[in-house]
Amino acid sequence: MKTVFKLAASALALSFATGMANADDAFWKEAAAPYEGVTLRGVTESSPPSLYIREVLAPEFEELTGIRVDIETTSWDQMFDKAIKDMEAGTGIYDMVYIEQDIVYSYLARDFLTDTTQLLADNPALKAPTYDEANFTTFADYFKGENGHLYGIPMEAFIKIYLYRTDLFGDPDIQAAFKEKTGRDLAPATTHAEYTEIAKFFYEYGQENDLQLWGATVQGHTGHAASWYEYVETVAPTFGIYNWGIDADNNYAASVANGGEMNSDTAKEALQWWLDLRQYAPPESNQSTWTEVGTTFGAGRAAQGLVYGENAGWIAADDTKSLVVGKVGVALPPLAEGVMEEVENGEGYIGYYDGGAFGLPSTSKKKEAAALFLQYIGQNEVQPDWAVAAPRVTNTATYDDPKVQDMNEELGGYYDMLKDKGYLFAGAPAYPFHAQLREAMAPTFYNILTGDLTVSEGLDKMAEIAEATLTELGYRK
Repeated sequence: MKTVFKLAASALALSFATGMANADDAFWKEAAAPYEGVTLRGVTESSPPSLYIREVLAPEFEELTGIRVDIETTSWDQMFDKAIKDMEAGTGIYDMVYIEQDIVYSYLARDFLTDTTQLLADNPALKAPTYDEANFTTFADYFKGENGHLYGIPMEAFIKIYLYRTDLFGDPDIQAAFKEKTGRDLAPATTHAEYTEIAKFFYEYGQENDLQLWGATVQGHTGHAASWYEYVETVAPTFGIYNWGIDADNNYAASVANGGEMNSDTAKEALQWWLDLRQYAPPESNQSTWTEVGTTFGAGRAAQGLVYGENAGWIAADDTKSLVVGKVGVALPPLAEGVMEEVENGEGYIGYYDGGAFGLPSTSKKKEAAALFLQYIGQNEVQPDWAVAAPRVTNTATYDDPKVQDMNEELGGYYDMLKDKGYLFAGAPAYPFHAQLREAMAPTFYNILTGDLTVSEGLDKMAEIAEATLTELGYRK
């Protein structure tokens, strides 16, 4: 759930040269010899990490092996539509598909994916000496089956963070004005009330000074799943509503009446808080997906925001795209009282740990050649430049690379936060019905955003729809 990204030519050249220098040429040439001239096809979202694969790693791999890799980058919804239709029909068009962490359980339930661990065990001549599953961070666990084997090679992992403008928060005049108006020092918010107060202050500051500046980003599209994801994955957990408010251990209860929390008073408070932020957000917020939130912040139109970490790199460091280079700080999201304690005790999470992997469809007709490419992108050797170009970390060794450490400083400590605080975040719950339930509830959620339903009415209806859908799908008994 991301933004469009175009790599600078200099970064491409540096990344290409570095990866080539570190590659074990002899192995790749020998292992790939039977497949020279083969063309692999992959489909993924047009996101920073995926574009890096298309523009750097795929050409690099082709030059080294003679195996061509065509990576199709498209919109989030088209990516899933194309991949699923291909795998359902068994046509074998794609040899690699992007698997977002939140849909992998559905794919596994439908036997869409190849067990890459087993494939390499059965074909030792394909096993690259520079590839080892142990090199991955624990995020790889999201792409393992019940047998503990990998069904996808991680290619991106990042947290959704609180970005704020250090130039604004650090301006003495603004600090004084904020102190006079609120009675407290200006600093990144730790509570929802503080976040709203800061949003209101900067909205008014922008109005008073005739600036194109608003108080906060809001991923609030009234007809796109991005807004639903912002609520259930980003906002609700900060209030202590986890796993969409569904209690999987209690017959998948969603409603308060049956033991769930989807329509609880706390859930209603969380959704109302987020909706209220729209009055202080840029006018494009009602049509913003994850893409527009990133571009809004990069254009300097918001003083603070909850932004996917993979966008932090270009926002903070790429002056060809961002107007706030060198002016970005990172912090944990604001939390309700008691949430951090629950999370530290293993009872929840404070936000979304997003990411994805490249999977090998079980319908692919070129599995062996595809397995070579998937190993190639999983090596430690190609990770540092990738992490600098598109802030994502899938391999533990990446954190210590000097280039990544330098970028960490430019990003205000983002990589440190990912490494040291990543355990506070979590991916989507392991629901094989993820997409079906989202689509069942989404129209009602959009009606809340447009004002056709109140928050209370809407969440009550969503809980009812959730339980009816889960009953129909056979999860509620």
